Amino acid sequence: MAMGFEWPWQYRFPPFFTLQPNVDTRQKQLAAWCSLVLSFCRLHKQSCMTVMEAQESPLFNNVKLQRKLPVESIQIVLEELRKKGNLEWLDKSKSSFLIMWRRPEEWGKLIYQWVSKSGQNNSVFTLYELTNGEDTEDEEFHGLDEATLLRALQALQQEHKAEIITTGSDGRGVKFF
Repeated sequence: MAMGFEWPWQYRFPPFFTLQPNVDTRQKQLAAWCSLVLSFCRLHKQSCMTVMEAQESPLFNNVKLQRKLPVESIQIVLEELRKKGNLEWLDKSKSSFLIMWRRPEEWGKLIYQWVSKSGQNNSVFTLYELTNGEDTEDEEFHGLDEATLLRALQALQQEHKAEIITTGSDGRGVKFF
């Protein structure tokens, strides 16, 4: 089991690992699964995963109970997360996905708040500096994966608060306004 993570009571309840046929019960169950997935991924700063990795992870596989959510049910939970804007499929076969415990707009807002409060408007950063630099070590976006970071910066770019730029051989960067 994951250290420092408090599993919800449902996780210790065997029927939780079988999607229920009753519509109301299933909706509550899916909401609980969605909340669990987002909390687990947030704690572990996990954003990219395959369905098979997910099925084998403690997230969908309770070794203590010897219960595992079937792949078909995992797909239903993931599709529910997609409908809520917290997941994006990375391939057409829906075998790998990007999980977003915060939507890109929310990440963009956090990043822009840091830029503003640290007086770095009109500054240029590499993507690496933003997520791995010493200046951002205490920020929630420190260690954020590049795919999520780019989506957050694209959201800021649409609001005219930033511009994603090419920084020569280093790759991409961003200028904040």
